[in-house]
Amino acid sequence: MLLWGRPRRGVRVDLAAGAAVLALAATAACTSSPVTPAPSAHPGPATATVGPDPSAGPGSAAEAACVGETVGRMTVRQLAGQVMLVGTPVDDPAAIDGMIRAYGLGGVFLSGRSVRSAAALGKDVDALQRAGSAATGGVKLFIALDQEGGEVQTLKGPDFPLIPTAQTAGRLSQSALAAQTKQWAGRLGGIGVNLDLAPVADTVPASLGTGNPPIGAFHRQYGSDPAAVAADITTVVPAIQSTGVITTLKHFPGLGRVHANTDTSASAVDKQTTADDPYLAPFRAGIEAGTGAVMIASASYPTLDPATIATFSRPIVTGLLRDKLGFTGLIASDALGGAAAVQSVAASQRAVRFIEAGGDLALSVQQNKAVTMIGGLVASAEASPAFAAQLADAASQVLRTKYAAGLLPCSPAPSASPAP
Repeated sequence: MLLWGRPRRGVRVDLAAGAAVLALAATAACTSSPVTPAPSAHPGPATATVGPDPSAGPGSAAEAACVGETVGRMTVRQLAGQVMLVGTPVDDPAAIDGMIRAYGLGGVFLSGRSVRSAAALGKDVDALQRAGSAATGGVKLFIALDQEGGEVQTLKGPDFPLIPTAQTAGRLSQSALAAQTKQWAGRLGGIGVNLDLAPVADTVPASLGTGNPPIGAFHRQYGSDPAAVAADITTVVPAIQSTGVITTLKHFPGLGRVHANTDTSASAVDKQTTADDPYLAPFRAGIEAGTGAVMIASASYPTLDPATIATFSRPIVTGLLRDKLGFTGLIASDALGGAAAVQSVAASQRAVRFIEAGGDLALSVQQNKAVTMIGGLVASAEASPAFAAQLADAASQVLRTKYAAGLLPCSPAPSASPAP
């Protein structure tokens, strides 16, 4: 099985070392000389390999050299671009070409719904990748979408049959669930999609059910028992990733017990979740199964952090997910552009605060908001060597994940379909 999460090493930028190395960022223009990260203070063993040569896999010296060289030649603006996942209409992906070329984006999120053919979509994805490579000297993009099943399915039509809701899929045997998941995930990999913002690891208690607006109302949960959901997540993560598509567990630390939707309300609060909550079991299971990414919810969890929502919470993002649960992969935000839950924070500061909390990849479906966020990242990096170090560290994590996915020019050649 391809394990994406592993120790952050090789090009990690620790704040103390990074502040000295990145001091030039305080005066650098956004198109100035590249930023060079400090070497890791936390090497640690590799836990997975990609490609035919184990010595070139994740956590290896080859990865450290590849990612370090890539980060080292990027400008501050390009580092800011790498930590952004920006939306474009799935039926008009080229609408984002100019932004890709201007900022060297880390990824593109295909928004909306489409019934176009796999061939047509594949051509569009190839064009996006050419634009991404041209902007960054060969670094390819994350091509992401929401393909969960039920009402949350970006691609439909003859080449992308309807996927059952997670609640329906959760009633299958584990072997049937694995087979079904591989079948639809393979269709994504076949057109060049490499990051799925799925699966949902939230557990909705049976007593709440459809009264839970973001998850239960759409039957997006695999079940109401966190242990059973954990078993399904253990099956689904390797099934998807065996097709070359990176999974994104969402929405950490869980949206199953809230009574409001963060997209439309700033009142989504979970007063029950603790650092040892049973409802964290599906996230633990997904991490142990090797998920490449975890998405942070934009709800409030006062028991974990009474001061701010999870998106901007260092106790939740770093303290709980990184330190306590031991997740070493890519940490993504939920939507930071139009979501009601983040509107109290200026758009220019949303990605900044997410990176400060320990996040890596900030999602904005709205391109204009993403431009504002990139501007905020650059300004903060130029003003603060400490934040410049955090930005370089986040960009390095994005690039480590891309290295494992074969998206860097110095990545090892991918091996034949990894076994689950």
